[in-house]
Amino acid sequence: MDFKHYEEIASRVRADIVKAVHKAGSGHPGGSLSAADIVTALYFKVMNIDPANPRMEGRDKFILSKGHAGPVQYAALAERGYYGVEDMMSLRKLGSRFQGHPNRDKVPGIEMSTGSLGQGFAVSVGMAMAGKMDEKAGKKSGRVYVLLGDGELQEGLVWEATMAAAHYKLDNLCAIVDWNGLQIDGTIEEVTQFLSDNGYTYPVVMDTTGEIFSSYGISAFPTTFMIDKDGNVYGYVSGQLSEDVMRNIIEQTQKQGGTQK
Repeated sequence: MDFKHYEEIASRVRADIVKAVHKAGSGHPGGSLSAADIVTALYFKVMNIDPANPRMEGRDKFILSKGHAGPVQYAALAERGYYGVEDMMSLRKLGSRFQGHPNRDKVPGIEMSTGSLGQGFAVSVGMAMAGKMDEKAGKKSGRVYVLLGDGELQEGLVWEATMAAAHYKLDNLCAIVDWNGLQIDGTIEEVTQFLSDNGYTYPVVMDTTGEIFSSYGISAFPTTFMIDKDGNVYGYVSGQLSEDVMRNIIEQTQKQGGTQK
């Protein structure tokens, strides 16, 4: 499959991120850049959406659980035609609808206001459950895609939601972990070691075998996979995600991803 078309879009998304954050003078460029390929693939290849009708019945939904990376979602929506690229250049300005974290009430295409880590994933589980109910009632229902950060997996709420997703067999939910290896206080390894040294334990994404997700009941459902900074994929892939579609998502997730004019 030819990825050049999507690579060009992802490069524009990265350029939009850099320009907007630079103009704002603040923001989270790293976590936004690392997710550019993933978000581009979802909005331009994978998801059933309509920029002319953002609330289309039966649409697929994307939740940016790592809400501080809002610029990547703003940029992807702009490039997809939900609004103009210039609109998002008011990022973080007083009175702008494009604030540091996505707001579903102000920006078309945003399915949930996120920012508090872990909550986006929990809400995505609820959306997937609602979708199952709609299907039983004969209504149209799309898939739910949610992107989490690797540091975000330190939130207990994520694992409570994971158990719920497995319990209710939510095969209409796809959880993606952007494993870029960094969080605000250092590398994942450094923070993990610090917490361990101080008596804290929790499931961590450093396990590349998928054993953690398996221990929480995830095997055939829901779809769960982790993508590291080199583009390697770990975990389980099921449901409607084929190998080709998966490869559209994972090209690379390096924080220092390049930009082009």
